[in-house]
Formats: sequence, C-alpha cells, structure tokens
Amino acid sequence: MADLERTVLDFYGVSTLYPTEWPAEKNVDSENSDDEDAKKKKQNRRKSRYQALERAVSNRSSVIPGSENSGSGVGNLVQRDEPDPLGTTDSVVRTLKLLGVPVQDDIRLRNRFLLSSTTFSPALFLSQMHATAQTDALLNGLDVLSKSIDQKSASLKVLVESNFERFVRAKATIDNVYKEMKYRGVEPTPSRVRSHSRHASRNSFRGSTGAAGITSPLAPAADPRKKNALVKESEYGVMGIKAPLLDVSAKAEDVWGPALGGREKEEVLRTVALAFDTYRECIEASPLIADAIKRKDHETLVEEYTKARKFAEESKAIVQNAGESGPSEAQLYRILLAARMWHDVEEQIRLFKRDVWRRLISPQSISKHDAASGQPQDQHMELITLLLELGVEDNPIWVWLLSRYDFLKSRIQSTAERSKVEIEVLRRRLASGEKPSPQAIATHLRALGRQSVEGKSASFDSSDIVELWELMVSFLNNLLSAQGILGEVVEFWQTVQGFIEGKTQRTMPVGYNGESKDHHRLSQQGTVDLQKGTIELVDLIRGHVLDFFAAPPIEDISLLFSPLPQTPSTPAMNGSLTPRDPRFNLDPNNIPPPSPKRGESWEKLAFWPPWSNSLSGVHYLSKMLALVGSGAADMASITPVGAGDAAELEKLRTLVGVARERCVNALLGAWNKDAENIKYVEDWNRSAVRRDVTKMPASFSAFEGALLSGLQKILYISEAMSKPRASDIVLPPPSKLLQMVRSQYVTTLYKALSGMVENAERPLKKADDDWTMDIDGYVISNAPTESTLSMAGGGTVDAGDRNVRMLLTLSNLQSLRTEEVPNLNIQFENAFSVKLTDETKTIRDVLGQIEQRLFQTYTRPSVDALRRVVRAGVTAADWPPPRGERPREVRPYVYEALLSLVLVHTQVSTTAASLTTQVLQFLLEQTSKELLDAFKMRPKYNLEMLMQATLDVEFVAQTLSHYTTDRASELQSLVYQELDSRTDNEARTKLQSELPEMRAVLKRLREASKSEFACFRKPKRPGNTGGSAGAGVGLGGLERRDTGLSIGSDR
Repeated sequence: MADLERTVLDFYGVSTLYPTEWPAEKNVDSENSDDEDAKKKKQNRRKSRYQALERAVSNRSSVIPGSENSGSGVGNLVQRDEPDPLGTTDSVVRTLKLLGVPVQDDIRLRNRFLLSSTTFSPALFLSQMHATAQTDALLNGLDVLSKSIDQKSASLKVLVESNFERFVRAKATIDNVYKEMKYRGVEPTPSRVRSHSRHASRNSFRGSTGAAGITSPLAPAADPRKKNALVKESEYGVMGIKAPLLDVSAKAEDVWGPALGGREKEEVLRTVALAFDTYRECIEASPLIADAIKRKDHETLVEEYTKARKFAEESKAIVQNAGESGPSEAQLYRILLAARMWHDVEEQIRLFKRDVWRRLISPQSISKHDAASGQPQDQHMELITLLLELGVEDNPIWVWLLSRYDFLKSRIQSTAERSKVEIEVLRRRLASGEKPSPQAIATHLRALGRQSVEGKSASFDSSDIVELWELMVSFLNNLLSAQGILGEVVEFWQTVQGFIEGKTQRTMPVGYNGESKDHHRLSQQGTVDLQKGTIELVDLIRGHVLDFFAAPPIEDISLLFSPLPQTPSTPAMNGSLTPRDPRFNLDPNNIPPPSPKRGESWEKLAFWPPWSNSLSGVHYLSKMLALVGSGAADMASITPVGAGDAAELEKLRTLVGVARERCVNALLGAWNKDAENIKYVEDWNRSAVRRDVTKMPASFSAFEGALLSGLQKILYISEAMSKPRASDIVLPPPSKLLQMVRSQYVTTLYKALSGMVENAERPLKKADDDWTMDIDGYVISNAPTESTLSMAGGGTVDAGDRNVRMLLTLSNLQSLRTEEVPNLNIQFENAFSVKLTDETKTIRDVLGQIEQRLFQTYTRPSVDALRRVVRAGVTAADWPPPRGERPREVRPYVYEALLSLVLVHTQVSTTAASLTTQVLQFLLEQTSKELLDAFKMRPKYNLEMLMQATLDVEFVAQTLSHYTTDRASELQSLVYQELDSRTDNEARTKLQSELPEMRAVLKRLREASKSEFACFRKPKRPGNTGGSAGAGVGLGGLERRDTGLSIGSDR
C-alpha cells in the first residue's frame, strides 16, 4: 500500500494524497509552452550528421529511472526515491516515513537524504537512517558503498561523452555559418572528394592563411568601410576576424582532429566500444590487477586473477576445439586478446609472487612487542593464504616454518652472545674500579631503613652496579619472558602444532581448481624434523641461561667490534663498527682488560656484579630466578619437550637447581660481608618513632627482613609456581640450602650485634677534618660539635661520649631482643616452614651475653667510684661519732655517693630513659654490697657507731626506695645482720630506745635533701597509697618495716 501511495504522489507531482490547492509549479504560461514548441521546430529544421548523438545526449535524463523536474520545471537527475547506499533497504523514502521524517511533504528535505542530489547531507542521513546501527553494520555498509562507487564509475564516461557532443555541435554550427557567408547559401561543387584528415585540414587552412596574410607593400590600402561588407572582396564581412579564427581552428584541429576523423573513424570507434563492452573483464584485468597490487587489495587481486585464468583457459579450449577449419574471426580476436592479456597478467603475478616469497622467508619475526605497537602479528598467514590462492609449486607453509626456525635459532645465538659480551664489559669496568668504602656500603644499607621509616625511595646500590643488574635482568627477560624469544618459540610451536594437526589449514584456500590442496599436508618426515627443531631451540635457550649462571665470565669480547647482522630490528650500519649502545663505544686498540684477581668470591661469577651488596643482590636475583623458573615451566609446556624424552625435563630441572644453588651461595657470601659492615650504618641519630633508640634497630630489621623475604623467593621461586608445568620443574629447595641459610642467619645476627657493641666501646679521636675516626681509620660518627649534636627528648646526643654511645647501644640491644629479633625469627619460620628452636635459644643467649657485657662495661666506672667513696667514708677516722653524742647527720660520703648516682640518672634518663630503672637498680644493689663490705672492715660497733651506720644505710635505702629490688633488700638485711653481730647486748637494747629519735632525724634529713634527690622519687600515680614494703631483721630482734625504720616518708 505504501508503494502505491508513493507511485500516485510521484506521478502527479504532489506532496499529499488530499491536496487543497493547485500546485504552483503546475501553473506554466501557455506562452512559455509556445516558445518551447517553436524552439523544438527550429531545432528539427537544423539537422546534422550528429543529430542522433545530440538527441541521445539531450534526452539522457529520460533514460534514468526516477528522474524528475525541479520546481522551476527544469529537468534534473535527482530521483524521487532510491535504495540505501549502505545496502540496508531498497527505499530511503519509505524507511524515513516509517521513522517519522516528513520527506513526502518537503522535497528539499527529501533531497538531503538522496545520494543523487547535490544537497545530500551525509551527517543528516546517518543520524536519521542509521541512528541505531551497530559498528559491524556500518562497516558492512561501507563495503557496499565502496562496491557501488566502483560500479558507477561509468558515470564519468557519460560526462565526457556529453561534453564531446557539445563541441561537435558547436563545430558544425561554425562550419554552416562559414559556408553561408562564403557561398551565399549555394553549396560548392568540390572537384574531388578527399577524406577529412588532420593533415588535409591543416594544409588547407594554412594555405589560405598564407595567401590572405601576405600582401605587397606597394598595394593600395583597403577601404576600412568595406572591411566588414558582405562582399567577395571582404570575404563577406569576416576578413577582420578570419586570421584569429583560422588560428583557433588550426589549434582545434590539432587537438580534436583525430576524434573527428569522419564516419570511418566513427565506425571504428563504435566497433572498439562494442568489443570493449563485450570483453570488458578481459581488457580491464591487467590494469585492475596492477591497481590491486598497488593498493595491496589482495582480495580483488585474487578475484581478477581467477577471472583472467578462466578467460585464458577458455580461449585455449577454443583453439583446441577449432579443428581443421580453424577459429572464426571473432574467436581469433578473442584468442589474440586473451594472449595479450595473459602475458601482461602473468608477468605482474610472477613479480608479485617473488615479492611475496621474499617477504615470507625474510627474518621478519614480528614479536609481541611489535604486535602491541600496531603491526600485524600473523602476517605470515596472510602471505601463505595469498600464495595458496595464486598457486605455487613450493609449499609456502613448509618454507615459512623452515625460515622461521632458522631466524629464531640465529636470533637466540646472536642475542645471547652479544648480551653476555655487554655484561662482561660493564663487569670489567666495575671490577677495575676501587673497592667501595664501608661508609659507601653503609649508605645503601641505611637507605632501606629510611625507606620504610621516612618514606624515601630505596637505593639498593651504586648506579653503576644497579645498571649492570638491570642489564642482566634485561638479558634474561629477552630470552625467557613471554614477550621475549621464548615466547616466540612457544608461539612457533603452537603454529607448527596447528599445521601438524590440520586445524590451521581448515580456513586456508585450496587455490584455483584445488591445485594448492596438496600443500595443506605436511609429510611425516617434515613433522619429525619440526619437532626436533623445536627441541633444539629450547636446548639452545636453556644452554645459554645455564652457562650464564654456572660458567665463569667470558674472556673474548671481540664480538662487540663485529658488525651487527642486518635485520629489520638492526638496520645496516654502513660498515661502521660502533655498537648500538653508547656505553659500549670501545677502542679496538684499548680493550678493557680482564678483572684483576683480588681473591673476591664474585670473580668467578658471571651473574654477580663486582662489589655488589646483598640488598641489590637479593632484589635482582629474585627477579632473575623468577624468570628462570617461569621460562623453564614454559619450555616444559611445549609438547615435544614435556611429552617427549624425560631427559629434556631433567635438563630443565637441572637448570633451575643449578641457578638457584649458585645464586644462594653468592648471596650468602655477600650477606656475611654486609653483616660485618652493618656497624657502619649507625649514625647516632635518634629514631623518629622511639626516642630512646637510634635508627640502627629499624635499619637492621629492614635489612634482615629484606634478605629473608628475597631468599624465600629465591629458594622456592614462588613467582613461577603459577605456570602450568612449574610443579614438575621447580622442585622444593634441598635441605642443604635451607641449613646454609639458617646457619648464615644466626651468624649474621651475631656479627651485627658484635659490631654494634664495637661501635659503642671503641675509643674515638678527633680528626683534623672534624670527623671522628677510630684507630682503624673508619668513621664512626661526626665529631661532637654544635652541628653534630642532635636535639632529642629535651637533651642532646653527643656521639663523642662513650657512655652515651653505650647507653644508646644498650637501648638498641634491648629493642632488638624484645621486638626486632623475635619478629625476624617468626618471619624466618614462616618463610621457610621450619622451627628455629635451637637457633632461637642460641640467639637469645648471644643477645643476653652481649647486652650483659656492654652493661657491665658501662656501669663498671660507676661501681668503682661507689666502691672508693663508700670504703673511704666508712673506714675514715672521723666516721665514728664521739662517745655519748647522738648522731644528727649522715656522713658526707653518703651524699657524695648519691650525687654520683644523680649524675648517672641524669645521663641515662636523657639518653635512654628506658634503661633508667635497670641501671639504678643495679647501682643500688652495688651500693648495698659495697656498704656491706665496708662495714665488715670494722671489728666492733658501739651504740653511736651502730646508730650512724643505721642512719647511713636507711638514708640510702629510703632515698632510692623506688629502685629497690629483692637483691637490694637482701643486701640491706645482711648489713644489719653484720652490724648486729659486731655489737654487744647493751648497745642492742639502747638502740631500741633510740629508734623513735632516729626516725625523726631521718625524716628531717629526707626533707632537707628532697630537692637534691628529687630525681629518685617515684612518679605519683592515681591510687598510689604507699611505698613498697621491704623486710629485714633489725638490731636486737626489732622488726623493721619499709627500710627498717617506720618513718612515713614520701618515697
């Protein structure tokens, strides 16, 4: 019904089925119609031999279906409706009407949707007609549109023909006017008929031009009034313009003469056009194939080549079936045309095949990295398919597989050898340099601790060493990663497997008449050879990696001076021997010498950079072992390797085992050396987290933790276990390696702790450059100048003070014993699935011994000073009070001893506050012991001496009551027992009566010295109602509470 409505509207030229008024474009004056009829009659009277062509051109619009008149009545080529150029529907107008677009009412709007209109709008067309189209539909529409454009290219020919006929009509009009003017309307009687040719026209016009143009200088001047007269003398008024007209006519004859040769040439052209239309495909085959090759349109190339082959074979069949009579004239023409065409096509295809073969067997090897950058990864499949469609004698599948195998083999060899030489060059440069100082090593070891604490980036080692590590990792990555050569080998085997199983050939063409079908099958021997070749590639990669870890450094580096092979990745170098990396610009006359022999363990290791520390080693070796484990698993996943000879799998296991063992041995040696140098990490700066310790515990914990974490990755190669065949290749580490790691862990702890104690105990001296040096010449810290005294917790840290260093080291050891080392032990047990029962006990004992030794070293001067003061005071001649005089004061030696403890308290509390209680408790015990020993030196004690001794002991005990321990209480009880044993009953009895007075004296003394010894007071806490109770046996059996005398003191 919709088609019928559209037909009615188009027929009557209206926009609706129910018009309300007569269309304005239908109101055409009758005068205009009469004028048009008169013009038609005049045109009918003027006839020429090209009238048929004129009529065909003038009525061209009538043969185009769907054309219509514009609003002004002028004919145009815009159709009323047309199919979708993208091929989705056969009617644009009907589809737009269904979409609600009023194209029936608005002709201008409709023309914007019609491709044949000059007002066609692509954006409006796509936004309305294909608003909901998918990408695939638009791409299909693009293909349909491209084909439609190719099919309608004949419209250009129509345009040429239309312009040609216009010129013909103009030429005929000029000839008629000239004849009427020259012969007065009477046709001349030519003497002979001569064919219209280019030379004839040229001679006639030029002859007349010369006759008219050459005049005698003595001839009278012509009358200008007769110049334009229509008489014979003035050539009927055209003499003035005859010369330029003749020149223009001569030029026109030169250009259009061959095209206007007459009826004979017209017949020839008609015959040629008919032959062209008949054998269009044959004639256009050669240029179409050349154009397809130029545009790399392989689909069109194969299509046109197939048509050309078919036409040539049909022509051969005509010759074979002609018999004795021979082919007819038309058949002979076809045969000649086919021979000429086939000769051109065959030559183009031959050259094209040669180029395709060259591209197929060239070492292109588009890697996955190149594929990611936009290059086609399966270009070889396209080339193989193209050769099979064109038809070739050799098997392109087999040829490509062999060329690919040769390329991979050459690339593995060249990449491995050159990378090893580059690594050796950098290794020799490092080995020839100076050994890094301990301070430089400590800088890198300290950086790891700062990374975790201060958030700075880690600097594992010097830039030259890190550069060599990166080069080694890059070498293994190029060989073993999925994006490297091993990935290409795996991809090669997958391609080979697809061809062997026949899966890939299912989508490949069989060629013309199935001539390429034989190339789809690989021979049995070819299959075996491809499997062996794949195994050989795997062995080649495995061998190079094994040599890198197990073999000593190479000695021959002459490869670096050889020209690089010319491949797409390494273009021609024009004879230059300069390597591609400026780091390896070497002088052939000055080759880097081999590494000097200094007895270092890394001199026999090609994979360990000289002077590298354990931090960079564990970081990069874990990466390298992960690549080795993953690569070995990928190699095992290749069918000829994994499912073939068991010896191949054993070789891969050996590769992983040897690489792991060599890496662990090298790393343990570096770990041992770094443990000896860890003492240089100490910079005597307080930690930002804990103010009573330095940064040493955090740095040491970070150092040990990084090594344990890296060793776990190296031993178990956990990053490679996600591969399918990793469990068959990466075996658990042998117990020998685990035991080596356990022993080295305990050893490094002992060496590191010993180094810390050495830092604290070693005497320092001031150097001229304000750096504090030890006797061996290494730097411990800066000199204690104002610029090197760091403020912390309200006090200064003077690294030049031996006591300060020992206190900080004691605090560090305490932190290690209680926090860091237990965490490291747990990390070790979790990482290696073992229990450090014996090792934990050993480590605890070692830490205790080291801490006790350093503690004794620090407190020994104070103990010696207390011993001298107490013994000198107790044994002094003026110590006993006069007989009959009650003691009212403690002796001066007590104040001197307590003041020395105040100094110790000040130093400890401002340096390492966590050690204050421990140090003061120990010194109180030592003071009590020295009092006991001093009182033993007097044989007898009377009442006054007994009271003085009791005051001295009780004053010390109550002043330091906050630091009283069981041992101190026991020693104080022994003092009273000793005093009790050295007096008589009378003194004991009298002492009981003197106790209240002694309590009052003691209380007065405590109040008087409260400010001097305020540092010893116990900090008050909510709910604290009294001091600790100490028990002892008093004189004469008196029970002493607190410190022997029941005095309500604010201890």
